[in-house]
Amino acid sequence: MADNEERELTEPGGKLRLYVEAPLEGGARLEPTVQQAHYLLHVMRARPGDRISVFNGSHGEWLAEIAETSRRSCALVCVRQIAEQRDVPDLWLVFAPIKKTAADYVAQKATELGVRVLQPVVTRRTIVHRVNRERMRANAVEAAEQSGRLTVPDVREAAELSKLLQCWPEDRHILFCDESGGAPVGDALAAAADGAWAVLTGPEGGFDPAERELIRANPLTIPVSLGSRILRADTAALSALSIWQATLGDWR
Repeated sequence: MADNEERELTEPGGKLRLYVEAPLEGGARLEPTVQQAHYLLHVMRARPGDRISVFNGSHGEWLAEIAETSRRSCALVCVRQIAEQRDVPDLWLVFAPIKKTAADYVAQKATELGVRVLQPVVTRRTIVHRVNRERMRANAVEAAEQSGRLTVPDVREAAELSKLLQCWPEDRHILFCDESGGAPVGDALAAAADGAWAVLTGPEGGFDPAERELIRANPLTIPVSLGSRILRADTAALSALSIWQATLGDWR
């Protein structure tokens, strides 16, 4: 296919990007997953010579050409790098799992907002105790593909809050969204330093008093208020992430 006839596949939101786990370099041959191949062949109607963008979280973004197709599979070949690797700020979201739809939404939007780690925590008032890690990662991958990220968040196994705090990194600040009150979040972050951070939000019923005391006992904790209105757990998490990105992150 001549260069002027090349077709780069696009979706309604922009260019078509796929996350892959294979190493990326010039001439590398890639085998899409069954789901990816189905999407390319039967939804996008891809044909040999069509091009898409691929990334793997380590080697930047590459333009890849569909080299061959069959009824159920296809092969891609890396053509050239179109963006060098870049990372997101060192920001975690530590959150108590909430009902399925909201948890999916949080995973998607936190990925768009540039979170590096998604860490579910189980608290005394947590209603949801089982976390579908694979489903959460799938949502994160899709959000990374659509948002232009070159990385996918590390989606971790759920951990009990007390155990997580026991092994908390010595250099990671905790932006504690405390429903009982704290400094206005904007003021607190304006006076804070750059570095490693985590946003911590609780379950629908809020933190237990003993848990709140344990969180505040950590010297790296900064308790903050998100205003006078009562926010849903997912709203609180995304609001705090947005304010952090605007103040200390890559929105500056």
